[in-house]
Amino acid sequence: MLGTRMGITPRLSDFGIYDCKNGPSPMKRGASVASKLSDEELRKLVEPGERPTLKTIARISGLAVPTVSRALGDANDIGLDTKELVHRIADEIGYVPNRAGVRLRTGRTNVISLVIPAEGDVLNNASKLTSSIAEELRGTPFHLNVLPWFPDEDPLRPIKYIVETRSADAVIFNMTEPEDKRVAYLLKQDFPFATHGRTKWSAQHAFYDYDNSAFMRLALRRLAARGRKNILTVLPPLNQNYAQDMMLGLEDESQLLKLNYRISHNVNGDRSADEIRHWIAHRLEQSPEIDAVICTSSKAAIAAIVAIEKHGLELGTDIDVYGKEVVPILKMFRKDIIVELEDIVAAGRHLATAVVQRLREPGLTPLQHLEIPTD
Repeated sequence: MLGTRMGITPRLSDFGIYDCKNGPSPMKRGASVASKLSDEELRKLVEPGERPTLKTIARISGLAVPTVSRALGDANDIGLDTKELVHRIADEIGYVPNRAGVRLRTGRTNVISLVIPAEGDVLNNASKLTSSIAEELRGTPFHLNVLPWFPDEDPLRPIKYIVETRSADAVIFNMTEPEDKRVAYLLKQDFPFATHGRTKWSAQHAFYDYDNSAFMRLALRRLAARGRKNILTVLPPLNQNYAQDMMLGLEDESQLLKLNYRISHNVNGDRSADEIRHWIAHRLEQSPEIDAVICTSSKAAIAAIVAIEKHGLELGTDIDVYGKEVVPILKMFRKDIIVELEDIVAAGRHLATAVVQRLREPGLTPLQHLEIPTD
């Protein structure tokens, strides 16, 4: 490692790189030498008090400023070695993009907003969805911003705010409805987005969804194979698209298998655990023939088990609970519960990839995926 002269910042020529200010800099030679420098040597090439900029990275790397900018933007015409070098230098010298400058140059913010409901259920999919999207965006110029919306407000409000203020380049959201007004608005505005869930306009936009109709059919078949005949279901709010998909699977498969079912009209999976537990306890009291409960969230499944055991029934013998979860925890709670795991990590990765593609190559067909549970 080359030392630093007392009180003097190292010159580029100390490392075999010519200072562009004082003479020509052979780009290939400069980049080659820069790639061999240690992290400490790269940091020493920043002038005292200098705020690292694109010009700083260009000076250190021996590359042109436009090349550095395009490498940081992950442009397709920039080689992988060049991108890795530029990102390494940027990381080591503490380069932080000036968002105002980026917006002036490109018209973009390099921000992707995830709009999700503000809720306190620690077993829901929000945290895993957020972390998987953020992980997929690592190494890209895009950053994730999470914007909550509240049950008592119009879900379109945060979406309109993002579009009207141009505070993000694209948006991701969930809890879709068949005729989702957020989707209708974004399609009309031609604003990049992807949804966790489908809508009636799914052919026109990027999405990742779980086949909840198939989930319900599979659940009923497995319960029927265990001799269950009278099924109680705790569904999501019925205005949401995935709840309606569950209803379709429930109606069709129960008729085919000659099963009886009840739907939780007075309570849904978004209600509190106490409300769900009280409702299930009431139904078990009123309808002792119930021999299975299908729950579409971990919270509802745990509430159901508490109600069942308080009622004096033995899980797995007198009655079954079939639960869908995004965090693998239910089997640790009770080994006799029947569980279907929805892959939220894959959903987040897909959604992140989908909006980045929409931003970089808007002419391509939107990325879409339907996860189908199987026997």
